[in-house]
Amino acid sequence: MIAAARVAAGTAIRTAPGLTLLYVLVMLAEALAPIAVAWLTKAVVDSLVGDVPATGLPALAAGLAGAGVLVAALPQVSRYLGSQIGRLFTAHTTAQLFTATLRFAGLRPFEDPVFHDRLRLAQNGMQTGQGIVTGSFRVVQSLVTLVGMAGSLLVISPGLTGIVLATGAPALVAQLRLSRRRMAMLWETSPAERRQLFYGNLLGTIEAAKEIRLFNSGRFLRDRMMGELRTTNDAHRRMDLRELSVEGLLTLLGALVAGGGLVWAVIAAGSGALSAGDVSLLIAAVAAVQNALNGLVSGIAGLHQDLIMFGHSVTVIQAEPDLPVPAAPAPMPRLRDGIRLNDVWFRYSDDHPWILRGLNLFIPAGAAVAVVGLNGAGKSTLVKLLCRFYDPQHGSITWDGVDLRHLHPDHLRQRVSGVFQDHMAYDLSAADNISIGFVAARGDEARVQGAAREAGIDGKLSALPRGYDTMLTRMFFSEDDKDDPETGVVLSGGQWQRVALARAMFRGRRDLMILDEASAGLDPEAEADVHGRIRRQGDGATSLLISHRLNTVRDADLIAVLEDGVIVESGTHEQLMASGRGYARLFRLQASGYQEAARS
Repeated sequence: MIAAARVAAGTAIRTAPGLTLLYVLVMLAEALAPIAVAWLTKAVVDSLVGDVPATGLPALAAGLAGAGVLVAALPQVSRYLGSQIGRLFTAHTTAQLFTATLRFAGLRPFEDPVFHDRLRLAQNGMQTGQGIVTGSFRVVQSLVTLVGMAGSLLVISPGLTGIVLATGAPALVAQLRLSRRRMAMLWETSPAERRQLFYGNLLGTIEAAKEIRLFNSGRFLRDRMMGELRTTNDAHRRMDLRELSVEGLLTLLGALVAGGGLVWAVIAAGSGALSAGDVSLLIAAVAAVQNALNGLVSGIAGLHQDLIMFGHSVTVIQAEPDLPVPAAPAPMPRLRDGIRLNDVWFRYSDDHPWILRGLNLFIPAGAAVAVVGLNGAGKSTLVKLLCRFYDPQHGSITWDGVDLRHLHPDHLRQRVSGVFQDHMAYDLSAADNISIGFVAARGDEARVQGAAREAGIDGKLSALPRGYDTMLTRMFFSEDDKDDPETGVVLSGGQWQRVALARAMFRGRRDLMILDEASAGLDPEAEADVHGRIRRQGDGATSLLISHRLNTVRDADLIAVLEDGVIVESGTHEQLMASGRGYARLFRLQASGYQEAARS
């Protein structure tokens, strides 16, 4: 929490130094104004009842009126300044947070549920930025008011001052405990809230709508969602009851002290020990000290809670990269020899089984290499390692003899293009969906259309209501324009696959093209067309084809069969068929399936 406080203070000062100074001055004036009102009220009352000469009464009245104006106006000014600083603070820290997520060169954090919980709390913590800024100054303001009013009360009754101040200690301890407990509760309920959001998103997205309606599974998912919601609601309810009981007891204690002080003041005034002005000052001082104490305690507790929440942001912002990046990366010329995987072992964590178990594979430069195998054999994991989204636990992957660990991940990925099995369908325009593959050239319309032409999707995109400027989504439009086709178009799965291919082709000629099940969603005719386009576009380039459909890779220069994390056989299609082993058996099995489908 100390680190979070240090980061928050530094951020506020850096983002708005002038506003912060002005805010401090306004808050100090706001803190001192009630003290001035209390003393001026005492002086006016004493003048009116004749305890002191009334010669300065007009000036006192004017001063009291002016102080009253400040008491009324300064909170509005401080609220405005606090809001401005808070928004600047939130914008700055939000940029820092998502910049920090981009520092993760690999995928490990994004496949970690604990990180997802922390990131969600960190995003919520961004909204506490204004609370941290205003809360910090409110604490200082309450402290100044408390010191001033306690000093005023001390002049009249040191004993009562001590009693009033003593009530702040248990209140502070109780509020800090409640704050810690609430933050712990939020962390404990994060998995349930994440699951609740998951079920809610399923019920509200087009991707899941067809299956949910076909299988009539909506109520099941709704019940799951409501179960998670009840879990979090029960935790919040228990926390609310705890806060109600603690704060109720503290409020009762404060009321008893204030009532006792009032009784004592009336008795003392009746005996002549206090003047009428003293009584008015005492009543105002007791109320002001209690309010300042309450403000100080609740401010510290709220600030404590906000800083704990903001601490999740600081943890993400200050997190070390998930992959080691060499301080002096090795130079990376164009691929000339090839990529070699030597005795590569990999698993996602110590609690998971090995996915790759001593894999050996050489991808010659300029060759088309296919890796085939059953689902779960490790094909997609191999892709992640080649892109250096992860590092293997044992063994090495070299690029022309240089270990990928000695290369900068950004430099490596500049040499790679590809289409992933789980490619993205961005809620953006057609042009943006393609040009996001190489943002530096996103304004080149001819290049966008050329990539779409290579992928066989130019005709469809050009015919859209607004051409390449048409949004490929219906997510961001109002009920009023939902029937206007120009507001957005939803593509079919096969069309999206071609858009993803165009995105990869938009990057231009790269040293390595990775196609991870790039045609899995296409019909046979479209599949043959796409593979022909890929071969023409990547003629002479190095390509890695990942597939479990063997007919798509038979023209590859080398076919490697992956099974249980190792290459069990490799060669050309003809060589593998002649061997009569697993590849030949699977190929004939799949071919017979196509033949039966054709006869039917």
